[in-house]
Amino acid sequence: MSTLLLHKERFEWMECQSPISLSPFFLHGLSHTLSEAPLLCYIILMIRQGKGLEVGIKREEIFQALTSLRKGLLQIIIMIILSGIIIYPVSKELLRFLCDTTLKIDLVAFSIPEAFFSLLKLTLYTSLFSSIPIIFYQIWKAFSPFFRSRGLSSGNTVMITAILLFYLGAMFCFFVALPNGVKFLLGYQSAYIKPMISAGKYVSFCTVFIFGFGMTFELPLILALLSILRVVNAAFLTRNRRYAILSIAILSAVLTPTPDIFNMSLMGGPMYLLFEIGVILVKIIERKRARDEMPLSER
Repeated sequence: MSTLLLHKERFEWMECQSPISLSPFFLHGLSHTLSEAPLLCYIILMIRQGKGLEVGIKREEIFQALTSLRKGLLQIIIMIILSGIIIYPVSKELLRFLCDTTLKIDLVAFSIPEAFFSLLKLTLYTSLFSSIPIIFYQIWKAFSPFFRSRGLSSGNTVMITAILLFYLGAMFCFFVALPNGVKFLLGYQSAYIKPMISAGKYVSFCTVFIFGFGMTFELPLILALLSILRVVNAAFLTRNRRYAILSIAILSAVLTPTPDIFNMSLMGGPMYLLFEIGVILVKIIERKRARDEMPLSER
């Protein structure tokens, strides 16, 4: 934590020294600082450096995007409600399918209303899961001006890729990581320890991991979009690969249902592969940008 505060103070000092843009001297010093600074601090600097050369994100753009996203929230809420109305009648079948796929034992209710609320909770999470396309569409609609102004024209490709990556990560969790993790945990039962798993808690347990895996699979796309905004570059990602590996290991320990090496590798392995794919995409974007910015006489 102290390291993060130290880097943040360095960034604020540099911003005070040059509120409009960073000079080459400061950029050279920044490259050495970033070799040990977390990516989050670097992104904060780029956002706060809104009036910089080409690497900054203007505050006005952020406010416009948030305003547009706020207008789209109503459509998202309506979509979730409509999906919930359609899904609730089959919520019992969904709960049975969840148990048969990941748990293979019956759930219990520890209070009178728990069965009802667990079905209601499952309906809400399932409607949110099925509404991901409209959610991503509204997010992309709000923030796409960032990228169009920087030469990205394939907006539909980005949105479709984001949706596919999310569902791919969710399916990987549901059919691979979650059943193996639950099986490992249930392996500790004995004649004196019999599992009695609450229906409501198990629905929440599964939802956290399914959505967590889905979002982590967005890593290559996020890195590519940050590269288009010039927030990150391939040299920065390559230089800080060891921090990426450490972050992946920590995130895998948090997101996987068990702390054993096997289940952590089910999460950490794909995440590291996705990180390397992201680095490759960033390099491709940088080469294309360099070629586009090259004078015609030099091409």
